[in-house]
Amino acid sequence: MLNTQEAPSAAEWIATLTYKSSPTATPQASDLDLLVARARARNRKLDVTGMLLFENDCFLQTIEGPPESVATLWSSIQRDGRHNQIEVLSEHMVAARLFSDWALLHGDRFDEIPRQAAKAPSPPPAIAEHLAQLVELALNADDLAINALIVSFADQGWTDTAILTLLIEPAARVMGDAWLDDRCSELDLTIGLSMLQLAGHAVRYSPSPQFIRNSHYRILLATAPGEKHMLGTSLLADQFLASGWQVDMAFPESEEALTNQLSAQQPDAVDIGLSDAMPRHHAISQLRSTIEHSRLIASEHPTVVSVGGRLFAEAAATALTVGADHERKGLAGTSIRLAELVAQRRKG
Repeated sequence: MLNTQEAPSAAEWIATLTYKSSPTATPQASDLDLLVARARARNRKLDVTGMLLFENDCFLQTIEGPPESVATLWSSIQRDGRHNQIEVLSEHMVAARLFSDWALLHGDRFDEIPRQAAKAPSPPPAIAEHLAQLVELALNADDLAINALIVSFADQGWTDTAILTLLIEPAARVMGDAWLDDRCSELDLTIGLSMLQLAGHAVRYSPSPQFIRNSHYRILLATAPGEKHMLGTSLLADQFLASGWQVDMAFPESEEALTNQLSAQQPDAVDIGLSDAMPRHHAISQLRSTIEHSRLIASEHPTVVSVGGRLFAEAAATALTVGADHERKGLAGTSIRLAELVAQRRKG
């Protein structure tokens, strides 16, 4: 869980490394369970967190933690005889962990709904070429080229809102459609979303109104219980920190885990995010239940509830549908809108 108001000092920055590899022998489910159990115990000792995905006979893993611990673990991973063809996809220093509550988050399928013909709307012709280029780079895990592309747009005068709204968010939906059409694997989709996430961290947000900075608002940014796609939640953290909010993050596996955190922290607002790539129509009833129970838990400290994800960006669902106070159509401007709602609630 991230709980901070100020940028970390140089000594507090986190090393993060993502790689993919091929097993020397296809593991059984019991082999993976044993591997994950041992890795979690080792990671806790090293103060390392992360994620491991196995699909289509390929491993994808992200590790994050103190630089010396990541270096130690990475040396061990490279010597492990259970896999080969190891390829580093990205290696960065970041301000905060993404998998802060997970010694090792393990997944094998990120979406169990049938593939369906939900399509992202076509972008304006002037944007389509840029968007296609970004999607190709993301699916090819070319993070250096993605960062260079984002920087070039910023140098041309693109605002943070334009980059998020016209490029990063639509790219996530296009990649979701590619998976629905069998034009990419779930591993490709996961890697691509990770690349967009890294690119989004490079966006520099414009200063927010001073009233937000003077108000000491606190927000819990959470994925919906069990949601594995974390793009929107992760990028919102940058925006809210830049706006002067106190930010906590959660990636709960269950409704109970989320309501427990809300009860303990009593934030002014909570944003609950579904996937920015996949439609997730099947998640509406569960999300409605989560919000209903969250309000009961936080009844003594009313909390503004925001929801987001592709489902809301494309207006397939609304805040009213799930009992929330606000649905974000996109990432840009969310910190300002929620500050306005919190201010209204405090006055009321």
